[in-house]
Amino acid sequence: MLIYKHKHLTTLFAIFALALGLSTSHAGTTNTPAPDFTLTSNQGKNIKLSELSGQVVMINFWASWCGPCRQEMPILDTLYKKYSPLGFTILGVNVEEDSKPGKKLIRDLKVTFPILYDTSNKVSKLYNILAMPTTVIVDRNGRIRYIHQAYKPGYEDKYAKEISKLIRE
Repeated sequence: MLIYKHKHLTTLFAIFALALGLSTSHAGTTNTPAPDFTLTSNQGKNIKLSELSGQVVMINFWASWCGPCRQEMPILDTLYKKYSPLGFTILGVNVEEDSKPGKKLIRDLKVTFPILYDTSNKVSKLYNILAMPTTVIVDRNGRIRYIHQAYKPGYEDKYAKEISKLIRE
């Protein structure tokens, strides 16, 4: 009973933190190998995470119905354009079963980084995604180095510092 209550309290805390827009991360998941996956992109080709070895990769899990995701998307595109010549890429992972709203959003926002479609939520489950958006930054060696849940204006400054640090490593 005590274990159940502890799990229940942890879940309630996570929901409360997300409601307040706080950034939380999964304990024990940083500095571990990023789980490999292959998903179809908006360009119609499959992208496999392990084939991006040697690059710093930001994986951004998002949905079209998520207000903070919509707000963050153009900012991520700016980061992509700035850092991609230095060995950085972003994989935007749309988590909706029906990808049509996501496709419309990226067209409307003129997003230039690759968008992948996780219509069965296999990759979202693999990464234990609990909040939208969730951003995972993977180093050149394929290790998860940073995890951010939620988005609030100003997080892009954190992202830029983390990306710059990993590019220099």
